[in-house]
Amino acid sequence: MTSLKHKPGDILMMKRFSGILAVPPALILMLLTLAGSAVGQTVAGLHLFEQRCGSCHESPTAPKGAPDGLRLRKMSSDAVYAAITGLRLRKMSSDAVYAAITQGVTHASLPTMTDDEKRLIADYLGSLPVDAAKLTDAKLMPNHCAANPPIKDPSASPLWNGWGVDTDNSRFQPAKGAGLSAEQVPQLKLKWAFGFPATEEMFGQPTIAAGRVFIGVDSGAVYSINAETGCVYWSFQAEGGVRNAINIGLVKGKVPAKYAVYFGDVRANLYSLDAATGRLLWKVKLDEHPLAKVTGTPMLYKDRLYVPLASSEERAGGQTKTYPCCTFRGSVVAVDASTGKQIWKRYIIPDPPKMVGKSLNGVEHWAPAGGAVWDSPTVDAPHHVLYIGTGDSYTVPAADTTDAIMALNMDTGKIVWKIQDTPNDAWLSGCNGKDNSENCPKDLGPDYDFGASPILRTLPGGRRILVAGQKSGMVWAHDPDNKGAVVWKAQLVDKLALGMITFGGASDDQSAYFGLRTGGIAAVQLATGERKWFTPVSTSGTEDRFHGETAALTLIPGVVFSGGWDGILRAFSTKDGHPIWEYDTMREFKTVNGVAAKGGSMGAPGPTVAGGMLFVGSGYVFGGGAPGNVLLAFGPD
Repeated sequence: MTSLKHKPGDILMMKRFSGILAVPPALILMLLTLAGSAVGQTVAGLHLFEQRCGSCHESPTAPKGAPDGLRLRKMSSDAVYAAITGLRLRKMSSDAVYAAITQGVTHASLPTMTDDEKRLIADYLGSLPVDAAKLTDAKLMPNHCAANPPIKDPSASPLWNGWGVDTDNSRFQPAKGAGLSAEQVPQLKLKWAFGFPATEEMFGQPTIAAGRVFIGVDSGAVYSINAETGCVYWSFQAEGGVRNAINIGLVKGKVPAKYAVYFGDVRANLYSLDAATGRLLWKVKLDEHPLAKVTGTPMLYKDRLYVPLASSEERAGGQTKTYPCCTFRGSVVAVDASTGKQIWKRYIIPDPPKMVGKSLNGVEHWAPAGGAVWDSPTVDAPHHVLYIGTGDSYTVPAADTTDAIMALNMDTGKIVWKIQDTPNDAWLSGCNGKDNSENCPKDLGPDYDFGASPILRTLPGGRRILVAGQKSGMVWAHDPDNKGAVVWKAQLVDKLALGMITFGGASDDQSAYFGLRTGGIAAVQLATGERKWFTPVSTSGTEDRFHGETAALTLIPGVVFSGGWDGILRAFSTKDGHPIWEYDTMREFKTVNGVAAKGGSMGAPGPTVAGGMLFVGSGYVFGGGAPGNVLLAFGPD
């Protein structure tokens, strides 16, 4: 890992964190490493909430000396506290939490907190910046498109729809859709940059449809932008950050809307908007767990959305001693795309959690839990099956549906088959230190989730395989027509380790390509799993930056694109892996919408290609790096 060079204001920030949180120097260093990122803000807010608010809001019973204002009428204090636990507070909006802290009579007798502290707590509980809706509105931007014509059939023009561009989740854009040849890639130049206000990290991946870019960001704002010029059509404010790609499709019964865009947020809401205007068509809550969220991209197929659900409980359970862990069960939900009505829901952990004990301080322990689904489902239309990769367990024993590849019936959600590639993987974040939470599993697993979508491919001769990269650095090929039997596995790192392959590879008809946290791109043959080539990423001139290639890769014929933790977007030849183009995004940009913006690390979403242009969001911190808030559009000079 390269060294971290602090900016001039970092010492002040260290003092601020230290004074606010009273946490160990190691944690302060971690916060500085993530300074300005959504993760850093979340961790800071969590510890501040636990220190300043936990004695009341996360206590199993009412503490002595609690403010009288919390004892409502004839209710007992314990009953009141049961109604306003930290879990329930997480269902409130950031603005509501901030108002309660700053205006509520109840908090008037509490020790004085600075406005920064109040906002950190509100941002943590509400999952958004305070006043986000007032800051993100496209109406405040000077570059409105001169006209907003009706959206024509998206399939009639170059399209990158959803996460993987196709229902196989291959992330391979054919020549016709790409409009960009391997010979043109070295001539790519920046055409425009778009800055996002109130945004700390670039969560979303650009969707390209009908000449527009649709993208969501961590502020909860979703934008429609002209792909050629960067002018803005509209924005919409969701209740939580949007970190998945957006789908667009024909909508029924929603006149005058003809096409709708669909996406989820980190508060487990699913939305449908009129693609032309951004008007809300419907919104549904998919899971009532307070830490449930949609991070993987919903798969739109025909008239249904298949939505993966994950959670923040993996972090909350291990990083605080007052959280009653663990109760979340990952799932996939099938939803009618026209109405938002739930058709079925399949839990990854089949049994509901039960209380299994209490901590020394009276905090409840629950099990079983886990099995988050971080990836976009893959569609096997001829066999009417969905394929997903699942996350680890939060409790022991780990269910055999965790760290697994699963096939679900598209009509009912019934499990067709399941194969667990890593057993006994019970893991919570922050459980490898000296002062562990009592929630931590006794035998801590390696955290080898499948964070990447399985890729469905057909080999010469007609045999089919599912190729899935795992966080361990192992690539698995399963036989979807033989109950998921392992066909081959390829270890792309010398030693299996956490986070090596995270958000996924890409595949053409001959090879699959994966980025590695160690810093490099590898190609493996689909038929055998044999490694064809490996290209390490150069660190020359960027020794003071974090390095790693964990973002999803993207393919066009002859070229594989990768965004790195070091902020550099690179292109490699698929033939032998030699570099053919790169662009350093880690700098400030003059934007078409007048918002101050900078690029940063690219740790999760991959670039997208359609109609002769390349689009990428720069500024997602994952494990290390620098945050940013810019969307970049490239075209051949």
